[in-house]
Amino acid sequence: MTEEDFKNGQVLLIDKPLNWTSFQVVNKLRWEIKQRFNIKKIKVGHAGTLDPLATGLLIICTGKQTKEIHTYQGQIKEYTGTFTIGGTTPSYDLETDVDKKYPIEHITEELLIDTTKQFVGEIQQKPPIFSAIKKDGKRLYELARKGETTEIKSRIVTISEFEITKTNLPEVEFRVVCSKGTYIRSLAYDFGLALNSGAHLSSLRRTKIGDFSVDNALSVDRFIESLK
Repeated sequence: MTEEDFKNGQVLLIDKPLNWTSFQVVNKLRWEIKQRFNIKKIKVGHAGTLDPLATGLLIICTGKQTKEIHTYQGQIKEYTGTFTIGGTTPSYDLETDVDKKYPIEHITEELLIDTTKQFVGEIQQKPPIFSAIKKDGKRLYELARKGETTEIKSRIVTISEFEITKTNLPEVEFRVVCSKGTYIRSLAYDFGLALNSGAHLSSLRRTKIGDFSVDNALSVDRFIESLK
């Protein structure tokens, strides 16, 4: 692709690596495009954040296509990953250590499958305190990391598919198809409660956004190679 292609607008499918923020991916791609074409400025943005501990599909828009980011953000998303049953963490994932442990002896394959049904459709979900949502001008994770607590309002989200794909307790693998604004970390926490136990998210991968699939995405390194 040429400099003009990127300025006129491209939709790039990137497979975000583990431990990278979505913002780091955007910055890296912007820097590489600027270096390759020796240009001072180009717009680059992503259509939907992935947490650092998650991997998978990021839609990156360049140039004039950044005006369309909102259309991709609103599309249905698919995730796969792993819940670890029997313990909760303050962040609902592996960013923080397990703070409470719960029994899992009563949990069966049948109970897991039956419990998923409680979460299909429109549900009330409370975002985790360790999230990028702003309250009074500050992001919630900034408050959480200082040990401050705050009341978080529930929101309505839609889960159209929720299936258990593999069970090897305490680990349970899943696939979820959901609306914009759904927190899979919160789903893990709530799922654990519904099992009369506890759970946290131990791995997450975004596999689809609308009709876009991670199968067609490039790694950051492969994208950089494509510029040469």
